[in-house]
Amino acid sequence: MTVATPAALAWDAERGRLLGIAYRMLGDFGHAEDVVSEVAIEALKAERTDAGAVRSWPAWLTTTCVRRSIDRVRSLVAVREEYAGHWLPEPVSTDRLPEDAVADRELLSLTLLHLAEQLSPEARAAVVLHRAYGMTAGEIGEILEKSSAAVRQLISRAERRLQIDEHSPAPRAADPAALSALLSAVQHGDLDTLLDLLTDEAILWTDGGGVVAATRNPIFGAEKVHRFYVGVREKTAKFAPELPFSISPIEVNGESALALTHSGRTDVLTLEFDKEGRIRGIRQVSNPHKLTRVFPLQSI
Repeated sequence: MTVATPAALAWDAERGRLLGIAYRMLGDFGHAEDVVSEVAIEALKAERTDAGAVRSWPAWLTTTCVRRSIDRVRSLVAVREEYAGHWLPEPVSTDRLPEDAVADRELLSLTLLHLAEQLSPEARAAVVLHRAYGMTAGEIGEILEKSSAAVRQLISRAERRLQIDEHSPAPRAADPAALSALLSAVQHGDLDTLLDLLTDEAILWTDGGGVVAATRNPIFGAEKVHRFYVGVREKTAKFAPELPFSISPIEVNGESALALTHSGRTDVLTLEFDKEGRIRGIRQVSNPHKLTRVFPLQSI
C-alpha cells in the first residue's frame, strides 16, 4: 500500500503484527506474506466501498488476516499431505523478522510451529491470538464468530496439545548458555557429546522436501537417532575427511539453533530440551527452498 488513506496508514502500522499472526498460523513465511498482501487489497476495497463502516482499522485488519490465514491453512492441507517426506516449518533468521512479529516470542519457535500442525485452523488462531497477542476470549470470539466459552475451550485444548501450561510461558527450545557449552564440545564435527544428551524417547524429524536426502519418516529413540548421525558422519567423511561436520550457532525464530554444514550444504537444527536439560527432539530442516530466509546465498 502506498496511498496515504486511513486503511493504508493502518496497514503500514500493523503489517509486522499481521505477519506475526499469519506466520505463526501457517509456519511458512512466504504464505504469510501473501496473506498480509491480500489483506491490504481487501482493506482498499473495503475503504472504497464504505469506509464509514469500519470503526477500527487495526481490528478490521486483524480479523481479516486471521480469517484469510484460516482459509490458507485449509487450502494447504492437501499440499502438505503430498509433500515429499516430513513437513517442518520454514525457519527465518530472527533479524529478518519484523520487530512486531518477535516482540512477544510466544508460539514462534519451530518446535511449537511444528506441533501446531496438529491443531484445527480455528484452534491455532485462538491460541496464537491469546498466547502471543494477549487477546481475550471475547475478542477472539468476535473474529472466529464463536462464543467466549467455545473460544476458552479451544484455547484449553490447544494448550494441552502443545504441552504448554495456561499459567506459564511456552517452553523455549534451547538455553543460549547451555547451547554454547554444547557447541564448544562438538565444534569440530564430534557429534558424540550432542548425541549423548538424547533422552531414550528422543525423536528426530528431517525435512529435505524431496530436494536433498532426508528421512521420509521421524526416527524414534536415542539409539536409532545416534545410528543415523553416525551413518551420516561416515558418508560425509568421504566428502571432507578432515572436517566432515561444521557446526555454528545461529538464531532463528527468536531462539538459539545450530547451522550444520556437511556434504556441501548447510542445514538448520533446532533442539527441544526436557526439564532436565536433555534433548528430546531434533528438527533438521534441509530443504534448501525453506532456508533462503536463513542462508540467502545458499544455492538451490
